[in-house]
Amino acid sequence: MQILLANPRGFCAGVDRAIAIVNEALARFEPPIYVRHEVVHNKFVVSDLANRGAVFVEELDEVPDGSIVIFSAHGVSNAVEEEAKRRDLTVFDATCPLVTRVHMQVLKFARQGIDAILIGHEGHPEVVGTMGRYDTSFGGKIHLVEDEKDVANLEIVNPSNLAFVTQTTLSMDDTAVVVDALKNKYPEVNSPRKDDICYATQNRQDAVKDLAEQCEVVLVVGSPNSSNSNRLRELAERMGCQAFLVDNAAEMDKDWFVGVTQVGVTAGASAPEVLIQEVLDQLQAWGGDLPKDLDGIEETVTFKLPKELRIPVTEVKA
Repeated sequence: MQILLANPRGFCAGVDRAIAIVNEALARFEPPIYVRHEVVHNKFVVSDLANRGAVFVEELDEVPDGSIVIFSAHGVSNAVEEEAKRRDLTVFDATCPLVTRVHMQVLKFARQGIDAILIGHEGHPEVVGTMGRYDTSFGGKIHLVEDEKDVANLEIVNPSNLAFVTQTTLSMDDTAVVVDALKNKYPEVNSPRKDDICYATQNRQDAVKDLAEQCEVVLVVGSPNSSNSNRLRELAERMGCQAFLVDNAAEMDKDWFVGVTQVGVTAGASAPEVLIQEVLDQLQAWGGDLPKDLDGIEETVTFKLPKELRIPVTEVKA
């Protein structure tokens, strides 16, 4: 059985930065360090940070006044930021800069009185945070759509004063269908100047397409609550592969690979390399050859830590 590895795979720059922020805060300050929501959607990462003193909470009312709190990579609403200031919390913001870019677009639309449409998955932390960045006091509204049906049910008072943004971790193919539906219904809708779906999501989806063309089975290493990991699995399935999302090697089933000559492995943007290696080790134990890396885009993007954590810099491990 040949094992093919997608490139790129695993951690992206935004995830590297978010984990480094928690690591750096733990290195500099006495635990507990509070983190609002999972800093990234990966059980292994969250468990490791929790074992070293990070306390994960759902809302700020679980954080004592005056404490240190980190916002997750998915971003937060204006209301959460304001509550943190009122509570005198020391905040380190791990929001991915590409999510922040979407927040800035939404805020700009609100101040201009332009209705905004957000394409995304209801309830996802990034979507909740982005929706909460739209200031309705300027007279506009923000609307959430997930698919073509939602677009068909949209009722916009002034279609000539309308713009859309997207969640950063969506499927490019699925999003294109929704965007086409939006433009057909509202030809005057303003598009983002740059694609909101992040470079890392796009690169990993392109890489899994290459993988799926050559493989009978595709494994995606990632947690079930990871949006970008789920999109990778769905994309591989759409291309005719059996595809499985696994948090770790223990979730694999040997029967998946009976009679399989080529298996592909990729990982969502929040899955660490150690979990990928465990999956490869298990595949080799079941008769797989040495893994072969496919060619892919080399990612060189990096994001700086918040300035309060940069000087002096201590060693951080992602």
